[in-house]
Amino acid sequence: MNRQDIERLVQSGESETLEFKKSTAQLRGAAQSLCGMLNGNGGRILIGVTANGRIVGQKISDKTLRDLAATLQKFEPSAPVQQTRVPVGDNVDDGVEVMLLEAVPNLEARPYVYDGRPYQRIGSTTSPMPREVYERLLLERAHSRTRWENQIAEGYAIGDLDHEEILRTARLGVTAGRLPESTGTEIADILERLGLLREGKPLNAAVVSFGMRFLPDYPQCQLRMARFRGVDKTQFLDQKQTEGHAFALLEEAMLFLRRHLPVAGRVIPDLFEREDEPLFPVEALREALVNAFCHRDYTIVGGSVSLAVFDDRLEIWSDGMLPFGLKPEDLKRDHQSRPRNPLIAKLFYLRGIIERWGRGTQRIVELCVKAGHPEPEFGEQAGSVWVRFLPSGYIAPYRVTQDLTERQRQILQVVAHHGPLPLRAIVDRVGLAAEARIVREDLYHLKRFGMVVSRGHGRGAVWSIARGDNGISQN
Repeated sequence: MNRQDIERLVQSGESETLEFKKSTAQLRGAAQSLCGMLNGNGGRILIGVTANGRIVGQKISDKTLRDLAATLQKFEPSAPVQQTRVPVGDNVDDGVEVMLLEAVPNLEARPYVYDGRPYQRIGSTTSPMPREVYERLLLERAHSRTRWENQIAEGYAIGDLDHEEILRTARLGVTAGRLPESTGTEIADILERLGLLREGKPLNAAVVSFGMRFLPDYPQCQLRMARFRGVDKTQFLDQKQTEGHAFALLEEAMLFLRRHLPVAGRVIPDLFEREDEPLFPVEALREALVNAFCHRDYTIVGGSVSLAVFDDRLEIWSDGMLPFGLKPEDLKRDHQSRPRNPLIAKLFYLRGIIERWGRGTQRIVELCVKAGHPEPEFGEQAGSVWVRFLPSGYIAPYRVTQDLTERQRQILQVVAHHGPLPLRAIVDRVGLAAEARIVREDLYHLKRFGMVVSRGHGRGAVWSIARGDNGISQN
């Protein structure tokens, strides 16, 4: 890190994760803010920057470092604070530096206290943490040390895990910059780095994420999927139940959705081909499924993640209630990320599938609204958490799978380059002794696909290419 990096940080201004202190004379206030950041989403303190963002630096002596060490010793538990010194003087020999203190939170260690008192960070302000928040974090910490995912998987060895999936996770983590490039290819070393081994034995989280055998010991590693006719569960059009590790189940769920969701179509200009997209944004669906795998209660042996497609909605259910005081209405606004299974959630994060800081459910809402749908609904019912996707239209249970014929592609080219045209003119340009009746049938076929549109009636009707979004093809 150099002065330019410091300048870029300063330009962003103070926030929940960044604070300026002019010198180590304000070390106590800096420590209080670090404590608040450790109890939140982490953050940085720049010592040597004034409150108005002027970089002044200071000379850091041995006494300064001793004072800083003594300050950090007043944190309980021990604070994971990284220290970086950056020269900022006009001359390197000046010895003027900015001290960067970076708080890297460990969710399992919260709450942190400084000098016997806990602090919280709200916006750019640090304040003492209310007693009820502190007590809740204590309960979370107790849970984190005894939770199901970090218990040893009895009867399982490293050889029972999917090594290819483990290596894929490591590669993706390095590519995403979320694992160091020094991460090797030794399976045991990778699992150790991921926190999935204890005494050389896989944890339950390792089985959920990379297991290859699940019955009879892990029946909860299950996905249930159904496409219902109508708006209730009276009649199935399709159903499937499968066991697997979380990444395989995510892929199965996405394949099921591709088979049973309508697709919105648009014609790609000049290619005369239709590009189909699922009714709901793929990223929103994937995020909701990943949330279900990360947050569900795996201690419920008969539990599962359930995916249900109805004619008027799509629902994803997972067994277990929202963790640690979260309510369904909290999921649509800023909230802290509190995964019930942080080891499992970390793997999805390392692979670049999710972000860490509790934005997933808000992102789901934003994506659906941007696509023209109502806001998804979140709720709790009968010991489960659910998210309900509501379409702007009706989901019909049929799928169009026909490929275009060469003649239909030729008709598209004629209409695209010369339209709008009446039927007779299209027939003449298609040539090859094409009959008007056949061309008319092809035009209506293309219209059902949303690739052409007509204006007028009977012999006065003219046909033109459809541009942009043109409704829904039933899937």
